[in-house]
Amino acid sequence: MLRRAATALVSICALLVGVSASGAAQPPPGVNVEGFAFPDNRVDAPVTGLLQAHDHLWSYKGFGEGPFCGKTFDQEGVAAALADCDTHPLALTAWFEALMEGDEPAPPRGWPTFDDWPGHEWPTHSQSYYKGVERLWRSGVRVFVDHMVSNRALCEVYPLRQSTCDEMASVRAQVAESRAFEAFLDVEYGEGQGWYRIVGSPAEAREVIAQGKMAVVLGVEISEPFGCSMLNSAPQCTEEAIDQGLAELYDLGVRSMFLCHKFDNALCGVRFDEGLTGVAVNAGNALTTGEFWNAETCQGSYQDNTALGFDGLTEAPHCNRRGLTGLGVHTIYAMMERGMIVELDHMSVKAADHALSILEAESYAGVISSHNWMDAALSPRLLQLGGLVTGISRESNQFLDYWRAARAAAPDPDTFAFGYGLDANGLNSGLPRAGQGAEINYPFRSFDGNALIDRQIWGERTWDFNEDGLVHEGLVPDWLEALRLDAGSDGPQFVADMSRGAEAYLRMWEASTER
Repeated sequence: MLRRAATALVSICALLVGVSASGAAQPPPGVNVEGFAFPDNRVDAPVTGLLQAHDHLWSYKGFGEGPFCGKTFDQEGVAAALADCDTHPLALTAWFEALMEGDEPAPPRGWPTFDDWPGHEWPTHSQSYYKGVERLWRSGVRVFVDHMVSNRALCEVYPLRQSTCDEMASVRAQVAESRAFEAFLDVEYGEGQGWYRIVGSPAEAREVIAQGKMAVVLGVEISEPFGCSMLNSAPQCTEEAIDQGLAELYDLGVRSMFLCHKFDNALCGVRFDEGLTGVAVNAGNALTTGEFWNAETCQGSYQDNTALGFDGLTEAPHCNRRGLTGLGVHTIYAMMERGMIVELDHMSVKAADHALSILEAESYAGVISSHNWMDAALSPRLLQLGGLVTGISRESNQFLDYWRAARAAAPDPDTFAFGYGLDANGLNSGLPRAGQGAEINYPFRSFDGNALIDRQIWGERTWDFNEDGLVHEGLVPDWLEALRLDAGSDGPQFVADMSRGAEAYLRMWEASTER
C-alpha cells in the first residue's frame, strides 16, 4: 500500500514539473528548425507558402470528451498535455485500438519517452502537440484549415464520455479551445503576436501572413450539423434551424463546412466507406437514422465506393440512392450568401453532382475537395469553377498520384496549385509509415531554402521520418521532403505547385466573398 502510494506521489510530481521516471528533468519539446520559410510575403503581392486543408487539432473536445488521449496544448505544460490516460489500457474503453489491433491494448506510453504514442497503432492518441504544428508553420505552412469534428454515434457507444454527445455543442467547445490556444500563444509572444491566428476573411488572412504568421480557417466536419439528423427518412430539422445554426457558426468564426459526414442525414446522402470499415459505418448509419445505406448500381460516370454488406443483388459499382435534399439545397444557398466554403468530400456522388450544378449555375468558386473523399471524376468541374482539390496525407506514390491526377484535371496547368490534408486526430489510420517514402537526409532545407530542418526532439525521443514515418504533425515537413525526392524529375514542379497552395486557397475564398 505504502509503495503504491509513493509511486503515485512521484508520478504526480513528475507530471507537475516535467521530470521523467528516471528522475532527469526534461526540456520542453523542441521545434528544431533554424530560420523561417517563405519570409517575404506582403499584403499587396501573391502569397507563397503551403496549404494544409484538412486537420483536427481539437478532437479531444469532441466525441463526448472521452475516446481521445492527449491534448494539443495545456496551460500546465507538456507533461499534462501528453500524459498517459488510465482508461485506455482497458479494452472496453480503448475500443478503437482494440478493434484495430485485435487484442486488448497494453498501456501506451507518451511523455517523456514516447515509446508508444503518438504512433500508427494508437489513432485515438494525440498526433498534434502544438510544437509539431509550430514546426510545420516555420517550415512553410501559411494557410491551415482547422476542422471541428465529432460524431454522435461514436460518442454514445463510448462508456467513459465526460460531456454531451450533441455535435453542435462539441463544435462550440472546440472553437473555444482554438481561441484559448490563440490566447495561450499570445502570452508567450505578446498580445496579438502569436503565430496561430484565426481569420474571418481572406483580407485578414493576407494581413496575418504578411506578418509572418499562420492564417487559420475554422471548419466543421460533423454528421448532424444544426441537429439535421434523419430518422426513418424523416428530417429532424427545419430551414429555420439551419439558418440559425449557420448564423451561429459564422459568428463563431467558422467559414468552411461539410454538409454530411459518414452517415446519411437530412441534408445529403454520404459516400460509402469501403470494406469492413464500411460494414461498421453502415451499422452506425442504421443506428442513427433507422436505416442502412440504400445502394443502387451506378448508371453514369460517377460512382461511390463499393461497400460490403448489401443484399448481394446490387451489382458494383455502388451509388447511394440518397442525394442532396431540399434542406441540403437550402443550406448551400445559405452558405453562398455568407461567402462560406462548401466541402464536397463525404457527399454521395448524387449529392456532389447536384451541389456542383448549383454552384456552377451561380458561378460560385468557394468549393473544395480537401482529402480525397470525392469521386475524382468530379475534379475537372470543381477546378473549372475555381475551386480546389487537395490530397490526403498518404505514402509517396499514392499522394503523388493524387497530385498528378489533379494537375491533369486542371484547366490551366501553369497556375495549378495543390495542398495536403493531414486529417490528424480523425481516426485516420492511413498516414505514411516508415519505408513508404524516400529516405531523407537530415538536416534538409524547406521548399524555398530559407529554413534548415533537423530531427525533432521531444523529451527522451528523437523523431526520424526514416524510422517512424508520419506519426505526428511535426513530421509533415519531413514527409514533404520525402515526396519531393520521390517525385524525381517532377520534384521542382511539385514544389512549385505546393508553394502556390496558400495563394490558391485565398483566391478561391476571395472569389466566394466578392461576388
